[in-house]
Amino acid sequence: MASQFGPLLRRFRTRAGQTQEVLAERAGLGVRTVRRLETGDHGDPRMGTVDALSAALGLTRAERMELLAAAGRHTPPTTGPPPPDAAPGPPDPLAEAAGLLAYELRARLRREEEQRQIHDPVPLPVRWTPAPAELTDSWLNIRQAGPGESAEPVPLGGELDDIVAVYRRLPSGRLVVLGRAGSGKTILTIRFVLGMLDVAAPGDPVPVVFGVGSWHPATTALRDWLIDQLLRDHPGLAAPGPDGVTLAAALVETGRILPVLDGFDEIGGGLHRAALAALNTTTLPLVVTSRIDEYRAAVESTDVLTSAGAVVLGDLTAADLADYLPRTTRKRGQDGTAWEPVLTEVREHPDGDLAAVLTTPLMVSLARTVYSDTPDHDPAELLDTGRYATREAIERHLLGTVVPAAYKDQPGRAAHETDRVEHWLGFLAHHLDRLGTHDLAWWQLGDRTPGWLRMVVSGMVLGLAAGIPSTCVIGLSHLFGVGTANGGFGTGLAAALAAGPMEGLAVALTVGLAHGAVLALGGAVFAPSRVRMRLRGRSRSGATFLRRLAVGVAVGTGLGAGLGIANVLGATFWIVGRIGTTVEATIVFGLTFGLLWGLSWGVLAYFEAPVDISSAISPVDLLSGNRRNVAVQALVFGLVTCLGYTVTVAVVHGPRLGLAYGMTYGVALGLVVGFCVASLTAWGTWFVFARVWLPLNGRLPWTLPAFLEDAYQRGVLRRSGAVYQFRHARLQDHLTQTYREKRFHRP
Repeated sequence: MASQFGPLLRRFRTRAGQTQEVLAERAGLGVRTVRRLETGDHGDPRMGTVDALSAALGLTRAERMELLAAAGRHTPPTTGPPPPDAAPGPPDPLAEAAGLLAYELRARLRREEEQRQIHDPVPLPVRWTPAPAELTDSWLNIRQAGPGESAEPVPLGGELDDIVAVYRRLPSGRLVVLGRAGSGKTILTIRFVLGMLDVAAPGDPVPVVFGVGSWHPATTALRDWLIDQLLRDHPGLAAPGPDGVTLAAALVETGRILPVLDGFDEIGGGLHRAALAALNTTTLPLVVTSRIDEYRAAVESTDVLTSAGAVVLGDLTAADLADYLPRTTRKRGQDGTAWEPVLTEVREHPDGDLAAVLTTPLMVSLARTVYSDTPDHDPAELLDTGRYATREAIERHLLGTVVPAAYKDQPGRAAHETDRVEHWLGFLAHHLDRLGTHDLAWWQLGDRTPGWLRMVVSGMVLGLAAGIPSTCVIGLSHLFGVGTANGGFGTGLAAALAAGPMEGLAVALTVGLAHGAVLALGGAVFAPSRVRMRLRGRSRSGATFLRRLAVGVAVGTGLGAGLGIANVLGATFWIVGRIGTTVEATIVFGLTFGLLWGLSWGVLAYFEAPVDISSAISPVDLLSGNRRNVAVQALVFGLVTCLGYTVTVAVVHGPRLGLAYGMTYGVALGLVVGFCVASLTAWGTWFVFARVWLPLNGRLPWTLPAFLEDAYQRGVLRRSGAVYQFRHARLQDHLTQTYREKRFHRP
């Protein structure tokens, strides 16, 4: 953590307008100490040193906590500090959860600002003015005036650092932020959340950004959707709260969450009116961002957002560009920077296409990425009217250059072929467009595959994965005469060729049909688990145990019936045949293992504990946690199956054969069951489709997790809780269009 301390201290000092000498004097430290702290050469600072620096910089309590955390000297707070005269009372679990959530959000969004280079070298100016009257509710409602009272408008204009002050002028706590694509709405939401957390008092609601584009107002109530999103991005909130509901539900229902709904315009086509009507049925304070045209259309078809003030983000000016772009690159002698020809063009032709493109923070940041961050590119090429004759051509050029610029060979980074990278990213963008979302969730990468194909692919991959080990185990057992009268290479090979493919086929059919049944009964999504396995878990209710036991018995009964019918039809399964070949034997086999599986699954519930609320859940974290959970579950089910098979055969044929068959067929059956269990989880479907099927078809790379994380580090993707998103919706749209033009030959 100490590696983050220096940059954070330097940012706080710069914001306070202090030199290292002034800070050292006010904090009672040596100048050399301050300098070494900022460069990271001092090691871990003491708590007293951090306290002295915090006091000298005038940091808020939240900022001091952040500085302490960066120094590795602090544990996130559980509650706000009680008043001096307050009597100690029992801990409030909701206050504790809200405090930990606020801590995690602050840390995550600070990293997001750094990743987006918002403060490098300075933030782009984002300004706004009050929205037209037809898009704003009556000031009587906004100011919550009583009967007969009057209400004067409050000033709503401002700049980026004024957003918290503007919001707090609205007694209703409702604000709509409007702007065209790329105007800085998402940057504003990040600054709003961080600003609100910095001034929050104990008990204040925690502002949380929700990408509202995935909300379907016709099927899901707003509060229910907010709870689902909190559980997705903060699995620790799945822990039980008051009255038996989850902490996430309790936080939403008690008003401890301030929803920041980013991207109202991204809600599915035809649903904007329903969404606005649904928002008007709630009394929640909230902030909504949207493109202005979509919001205007929704207002015209229904009504404004009740009790909400509204602002419209403005354009960047030529003076803003002249102040920002030259600071992002080095000078070129007497002629200034490479941006001078572009700035001259913008000043002399303010109505030109280039000037129009460079009026949004998105396009300016793309231009900075393409030309300032890659010195071998000259921004003067934007003046080539032959290549970039229209505004659309310039925007397409800037969007199209993002990926090549990001994947240009950099020290310490793996080299990539740009065409292949653009193809992979294009497929991901195309996949998200088909899902109608901007959230790249690893567990949904196979969701657009037709159901029948998902059944076939799952069965084929898992059948091979189980059939090959079964072939080897059974073949080796016969090779060395385990459980047989004689052995030998010919005997082992014949047994392996006879048993292995049959067991693989049985697994393929079982997995495929099970996959299809889950799709038919539970929908198209295998949701990731929100728990972690540990020896001392949080005890679940007896109802959970009984429900899992019933499911296990039902699965075993179905398996036994299926095997019995297959036996009647003449099918022979080597593993089951070691117990008996009658219908009764196969039914007993199924019931026995159904009971064992149900008991195992029920017992596992007592070792499941919610993840820590304060831990930041990234896509990689959630994937790794689910992989560990699946490994534990598969191992438990495999061992129980192997031991159960050994005991069952020992009862039927005696201890010697029971041990021999348990070491061979029991191991093979345990592998089969373990693979089957893994296949019906979010991680299992991820493995089948994202790590095998899609790479095999060339749609994605074989090292997909590393590729996604590398794309995030290069700034092409961003993180939003447990999912990735493209840096901007415009970039996703561009990659989608390019992918379809190349693959399907259609614009």
